Amino acid sequence: MPASEEPANDVGPAPRGRFRAFWASLHLRERSERALRIRAWRVRLFGLLAVQAGVAAAITWFVSFHFLHNPTPILAPTTAVGIVAASMGSRVRRTLELLAGITLGLAAGDLLMPFFGVGPWQTGVVVGLAIIVAVLLKGGGSLLVQAGGTAVLIATLEPPVRELSIPRFVDAALGGLIGIAVGLLLVPIHPQRTLQRLAGPLVGRAVAALADLARALRTRDLGKVEGSLNTMRDLSPQLTALDEGLTAAEEVVRLAPLRWRERPSLAFHAAYIRHLERSLHSCRSMARRLTKALRDDEPIPAEFPAAIDLLANSAWALRCSICSHNEPRDPREQLLAAVDLVGRAQGKAARDPTRPHTHRLGYSGMIAAGELRLAAQDLLSASGMDPDKAAAAVRRAGEPDRHD
Repeated sequence: MPASEEPANDVGPAPRGRFRAFWASLHLRERSERALRIRAWRVRLFGLLAVQAGVAAAITWFVSFHFLHNPTPILAPTTAVGIVAASMGSRVRRTLELLAGITLGLAAGDLLMPFFGVGPWQTGVVVGLAIIVAVLLKGGGSLLVQAGGTAVLIATLEPPVRELSIPRFVDAALGGLIGIAVGLLLVPIHPQRTLQRLAGPLVGRAVAALADLARALRTRDLGKVEGSLNTMRDLSPQLTALDEGLTAAEEVVRLAPLRWRERPSLAFHAAYIRHLERSLHSCRSMARRLTKALRDDEPIPAEFPAAIDLLANSAWALRCSICSHNEPRDPREQLLAAVDLVGRAQGKAARDPTRPHTHRLGYSGMIAAGELRLAAQDLLSASGMDPDKAAAAVRRAGEPDRHD
């Protein structure tokens, strides 16, 4: 019967519609809860920066207004907030870049604006000149942004008077110093807590991607393997944030008296994070080579997905052990078992060097097996094992004689 002739009292689609509506509402609820968790995590991670920025701006405005007799403090609070915002990295280095950028912006504005006046094209010329000089000095992003931003302030907000160059620079230097003091002395970040909040979601996503990769390899689902590879590639921004957080934490325990007692424990966490980052790069390379192996229709023995599962479980167990300050015996055993499994997947080598090896993997699979061993070695080092001992343990676990 045509759709136009269907009876009006047909109630068949109604249950299906209610079923779809139910799943849509459930999916919407899950997405909302996930979004709330992400925002709560970001507030816990960056909430202290908001406090630091507010305190730094208030102190800088007060000092500039009452002690430097600046009726409209602009540069000082702006610089202080910029220094605090650069806390996920090297504050001292970025402070120097900010001050250099401010100096360039001040010089460009104070040299040109008295001659050409204030206007749209004058502002464009001043900003362009300041950024070109910063580029010629091989400055980084902070230097370029601050040079252009300061030139805009000088060209639009401040009167074009040459004698104000030195007071403006003093304002900027004051903001930089107060920003450093607030971030390192008054309200310093908690190094380990910050690193744990950065590393937790990163490890969780990496472990989930590895588990998905293992499942996809068992069914030889190329689309899902590529999806796991894309997830591993999408971890790059989180890796960058973790690296910047580590730099900030090391600077805090080096310069902030309130955090000096945490130097020994941070040294261990710093080693863990650096080895973790290397292992994740190896995992991404492994996923890329396994994708190539499936595209070329290479064999993937069952031991290889099992080894990836053990690698993922050990990475999560290692993080839990470090957070709870327990000896990571189980993660180490899982890592060595993963190396043993990938050795079995690879197959034993011929004893006679003149004979060809009897490999069970193709060209890309062999490279992927090597990347898994590198990832396992870095995770063993991340667990606190000496790197040389970790390399020896991986080599012993993957010896061909063990797989006879």
